[in-house]
Amino acid sequence: MTTTNPGHRGGLLASAAAGVLLAMSLAGCAAGPATAPDAGPAPVSPSVGTSAPAGPPPATDAPAPAAPEAPPTQQLPPVLGASDPVTLSIPSIGVRTDLLHLGLRENGSLEVPPDTGNGAPASWYNGSPTPGDRGPSVMLGHVNALGGNTGVFAELQKLKNGDEINVSRTDGSTAVFTVDRGALYSKNEFPTLEVYGNTPGAELRLITCDGYDPATGLFDDNYVIYAKLKA
Repeated sequence: MTTTNPGHRGGLLASAAAGVLLAMSLAGCAAGPATAPDAGPAPVSPSVGTSAPAGPPPATDAPAPAAPEAPPTQQLPPVLGASDPVTLSIPSIGVRTDLLHLGLRENGSLEVPPDTGNGAPASWYNGSPTPGDRGPSVMLGHVNALGGNTGVFAELQKLKNGDEINVSRTDGSTAVFTVDRGALYSKNEFPTLEVYGNTPGAELRLITCDGYDPATGLFDDNYVIYAKLKA
């Protein structure tokens, strides 16, 4: 199973591509019209029956313009403190697995759990936020295993919106997530920003392979579960 390089850990996962998109969106905010040129003061008509030049209009006690209201401060969703994951449990599909802590290969792709023949354990990408901390925490698991056995993530597609995912952590707490959606992506068109990009709250990504091609013996797709920390 191979996946696209997700970037590096740092609270929220950021990427150069995300920065470029943000800069483009901010540039679009400056497309409004410029300030209108000064047309000069309005002409003053002389008073009827006098040769004296008209004086300035009488002063009025106009109220000062009200100061613009400050925009409301955006409230970010509450999150848990950082703590490394220990086990992953998905009751609705009967999954419980210890979690390896793995990083990146030399080519920049995610390191995947070794296949020992039983399709487990799953792994947590240690460059992503810890489960429950702000940002998308990333976990990988096999869909199959040597000897025709099933992998720990073989039944991810059976998960439904609202199903719970529990992650026990080294500080003794459990981060509880609810499934938001699942999505199938071609490995050649993997949406890196959508899967690994920054999120305002604590989220979880479970990733496995899909789209087995018997002609090549390879998987052409990735299946991704998106889940959010339960409030």
